[in-house]
Amino acid sequence: MTCTVIESATRTTVIGFDQPFCVIGERINPTGRKILNEELERGDFSRVEADALAQVAAGATVLDVNSGAVFSNKMGEDPRYADNNFVEPMLMPELIRVVQAVTDCPLCIDSSVPGALQAGLEAANGRPLVNSVTGEEERLEVVLPLVKKYGVPVVAISNDDTGISEDPDVRFAVAKKIVERAADFGIPAHDIVVDPLVMPIGAMKTAGLQVFTLVRRLREELGVNTTCGASNISFGLPNRHGINNAFLPMAYGAGMTSAIMNPVALPVGPRKIAEKKAQVEEAGIILPPDMDDETFVKLFGMGSTMPRAGKEMEAIRAANFLMDQDDGGGAWIRFNQDPDAAPQGGRAGGRRRRRAG
Repeated sequence: MTCTVIESATRTTVIGFDQPFCVIGERINPTGRKILNEELERGDFSRVEADALAQVAAGATVLDVNSGAVFSNKMGEDPRYADNNFVEPMLMPELIRVVQAVTDCPLCIDSSVPGALQAGLEAANGRPLVNSVTGEEERLEVVLPLVKKYGVPVVAISNDDTGISEDPDVRFAVAKKIVERAADFGIPAHDIVVDPLVMPIGAMKTAGLQVFTLVRRLREELGVNTTCGASNISFGLPNRHGINNAFLPMAYGAGMTSAIMNPVALPVGPRKIAEKKAQVEEAGIILPPDMDDETFVKLFGMGSTMPRAGKEMEAIRAANFLMDQDDGGGAWIRFNQDPDAAPQGGRAGGRRRRRAG
């Protein structure tokens, strides 16, 4: 069986055909997050710490750390800040040190800048996953030597110099090329985690079928583990959680072994609570004057004022049970006994490494 081993200083996560589905938490990523960008520019890492802890509590067993920040204010002071090749190699090790200070969860170092990948590899404890290499010649020649030098696994994305093909056979061929080139560097197939690229089902009606077919081929013909950006499948559609909740167990059943995703249901904020209270008052419903916000949102099925495991995690934990990757259903039972508690334990969690005596 193919096993991709990812380690922190004290904890091990295994991605494999005979393992529970691996959730790689995606929240530590400033792309599209204006507030996080602004905080990072000021040197404020408190949100990074909170995101790391919330994702692990929700069930992530690997944390993706992305350094793709845009420091708009600093660009005016120093034009070098307009270049990610300048910003990311400085920011990545800082992010990793912050995350490692609050959790021992294994990491995935995520950047398109080779200098940031190297800086992250030097800062990370254990054996992190590198995200990513593509089939582009320039990328292969730069990233694969880094992967070999540090002895780490890598995500291989199925696009090359021609871009992203809508033809699944082409995407398979790109993945095969990366696996073969990695072998030339002495990198084994079990250290390659292929991302076959999930297309939005709203734009391509066969996107789901394509991924399921590709994942089976990658498993059977190349013997590699797989991952994806799970939320891509539902992009642009209503009720995205509904689509994601169906997609993840189906992909798992087809042979996918991990996903880069958000495991956390974000908390209900003050604005939504105020809007709902206004609706309740308008309907003539009288609430106890001392009712706190958490009780209120739970009473009206709004979720929680605190971060907790999202619906996608519920689907994955059910799939682990159905795929015989949750011994006796222990993790599933604990999750449902107290849905607001951190859903840890069972085979779905990471393994702690034994310290040398």
